[in-house]
Amino acid sequence: MNILQTIAGFGAHSGGTSTCTYDLITAMHKVGCPVDLLTLSASDLMGKGEDWIKALPNDAITPYGYSRNMNRFLRQSDYDLYHTNGMWMYCNHATCTTAHEKHKPYIITPHGMLYPQAMARSTWKKKLLLIAGGVDKDLHLAACIHCTCKKEMEHYRELGYRNPVAVIPNPVPIPSFVNELTNDRAMKRIGFLGRLHPRKNVEALIEAWITLDNKVNDAQLVIMGKGAPQYEQLLKARVQQHGLNNVEFVGFVSGREKFERLASLTALCVPSDFENFGMIVTEALSVGTPVIASLGTPWEELNTERCGYWVNNDVSTLAEAIERVLSLTTEEIAKMGENGKRLVLGKYQDTQVARMMQQLYVWILNGDKKPKFLYE
Repeated sequence: MNILQTIAGFGAHSGGTSTCTYDLITAMHKVGCPVDLLTLSASDLMGKGEDWIKALPNDAITPYGYSRNMNRFLRQSDYDLYHTNGMWMYCNHATCTTAHEKHKPYIITPHGMLYPQAMARSTWKKKLLLIAGGVDKDLHLAACIHCTCKKEMEHYRELGYRNPVAVIPNPVPIPSFVNELTNDRAMKRIGFLGRLHPRKNVEALIEAWITLDNKVNDAQLVIMGKGAPQYEQLLKARVQQHGLNNVEFVGFVSGREKFERLASLTALCVPSDFENFGMIVTEALSVGTPVIASLGTPWEELNTERCGYWVNNDVSTLAEAIERVLSLTTEEIAKMGENGKRLVLGKYQDTQVARMMQQLYVWILNGDKKPKFLYE
């Protein structure tokens, strides 16, 4: 199989879409299914110079990202199957158009961009792209749509599309140093890690912390991530207004430091209004840290597998969940952490997910036995 994946932006600060795409293709190479990735170059380009990353000189113009370099590469390419990551960018539409013109199948991974909440942003632009920009046709003609959870598939079906959907989760690469990490919980810490954006609902987490008042005197709230300066300042001003000395903003973290900080938490809190998958959930679970996640995330397993709490993201409910987890014994937290590790290793490890994607590719190209994760 000769496979090309594409993505508009592949910078380290581009967000979860870039990270999970890199993790998936890296894992696919591990399992003997080489895949190329086409993107435009960036100053913070992800990866370690792998030859499968085809980063073209960045000639993108307009917010739509029109690129002659990308267009030229696609026209001259010869792949058996095309797979584009994301929606609404020239890269995505050009990939679908090229595949269709070459009579080759293609897959679209929307990465949550068709959720109602996502569609509500810049609605008129997206409606224009759907009809005049050809995106509606791209979706209808796709050999398969890849969703990372069943909730995303439900939203896709609600839009009226009936082509096959594969539900394959995002991959979790287990760091080689994970067994060297220690869950040092001498101080009780609740953490947030992600992009600081209103959709992430960090202000509700801070308000919950304020509500708990002296119940968290001996605990710490650690907020990891960067965002728009104006929004960051709003969050910090709220903390300063209440004179909170037990709230720390640590900025962007990555690599080993990220996992060390996750391992030091009593629990990670993901209070987002909605998440398509939430890579940070599996990353925290992989190092034995329980997670409090909102119902806007697809993480009911936190409850069923007893490795955290899946709750509403209003202030009072978040406060109750934080108070509850801080009241647990060290042994109870450790048990939840072990449950989380077991869940990740059994279902979300990168090589397992890569084999699922490989199976999907084989089914599309060769018509092999229908995968269990495929819905028609």
